[in-house]
Amino acid sequence: MNLPTFRRVAAALLVGWGACALGVPEGAQAQLRVDITRGHVAPLPVAIPDFHGSDDRARRIGRDMAQVVADDLRISGLFRTIDKAAFIESPSDFDVQPRFPDWRVINAQALISGHVGFASDGSDKELIRVRFRLWDVIASRQLLGLALATDSDNWRRIAHRIADQVYERITGEGGYFDTRIAYIAESGPADERRKRLAIMDQDGANNRYLTDGANLVLTPRFSPTDQTITFLSYANEAPQIRLFDIEKGRQSVLGDFPGMTFAPRFSPDGKSLAMSMSREGNSDIYLMDVGSRAVVRLTRHPAIDTSPSLSPNAANMVFNSDRGGDQQLYVMDIGTRDVRRISQGPGRYATPVWSPRGDLIAFTKLRDGEFSIGVMRPDGSGERILVGEFLVEGPTWSPNGRSLLYFKMPRPRAGQTRVGPKLYAIDLTGSNERVVATPEDASDPAWSPLRR
Repeated sequence: MNLPTFRRVAAALLVGWGACALGVPEGAQAQLRVDITRGHVAPLPVAIPDFHGSDDRARRIGRDMAQVVADDLRISGLFRTIDKAAFIESPSDFDVQPRFPDWRVINAQALISGHVGFASDGSDKELIRVRFRLWDVIASRQLLGLALATDSDNWRRIAHRIADQVYERITGEGGYFDTRIAYIAESGPADERRKRLAIMDQDGANNRYLTDGANLVLTPRFSPTDQTITFLSYANEAPQIRLFDIEKGRQSVLGDFPGMTFAPRFSPDGKSLAMSMSREGNSDIYLMDVGSRAVVRLTRHPAIDTSPSLSPNAANMVFNSDRGGDQQLYVMDIGTRDVRRISQGPGRYATPVWSPRGDLIAFTKLRDGEFSIGVMRPDGSGERILVGEFLVEGPTWSPNGRSLLYFKMPRPRAGQTRVGPKLYAIDLTGSNERVVATPEDASDPAWSPLRR
């Protein structure tokens, strides 16, 4: 098979050989599913042996790839990977059908097998070629068979793509593993923090810094359509909205704004930025066209309006405002400019973010000196608190709308060394909270769309 390639900055190309592989008849695919709409779900037991390899080097990469796939699926909270020590069969040939009874006896419901090899694209560039299969162990059938190819030093992306494909096939929804996280890396004493814009894969690998810390940087936000970040940079104490094209490694200034500018966030099509700007002593929300730099004012009120986030269809915008006396959440109809308050519970609300699915709005809440992160429907109903802490802020959605990232910091205790902010992730059930490891303290995370 002549497999297509993708470079480090391009997307993996998938080539399927489908249900006909190894004699599995068309239309005979099993319906192995995890229903993620039921709230708490018992994790699906899945076996992931080391991937086969064409030589020792390929086998080493295959072992590492299988581990990345296992880690991705496990952190979703929907899968439980079976310890390799429990395996009865040690698959030695990728093209031979598994002995399903050996996998059923260890309670595996799904099995992922893979093979790693090397090739050339006709130049001097070495390619890695990976085939994998997803098996329904209970039904003794193949569910999925795909092949991928890329530069050999880009194998981690293939592993993430495999995890995405498995996640999608078993849950029926898109995955989120081949993504990146932008955040603010913090270091230094509390009264002189050094803040740099940083980026890493969603599992913490490939961390790198995009700015050098010479200027204060805040609130990175990914475009929903590509690998571009907008963020605030303060050079000579003047706020600038900047764009950073991650794939091209290029940074540009979108605009210099007198006074204060807050929380720029992309529109769903990536062509505009919604932001709060203070003009003539009043803070309102504006929409800027990224191409023309033309600005349209969306709110006009003597109160402080800030933290805008547009709905996926761009018909509505959620923001927070103190126009009712204290900080609450409001939704505006972009067409009519009609505004309605949606937060009704006790406490103050801030940093609303519309889910990419459109069904929920995440927010930060402050009540009785404690912070929490929760979700509510766009009409304000169904409010649920997912996590609370002394300081917890900055929710950002996974691209499939099933998980949230945020940062939190525990309450300082007398006589103890200050603990800085760390990144965490949690799913919509409010369970499966986990730390997302970073080399330094970290805040203000932004989750990228799926890479292509």
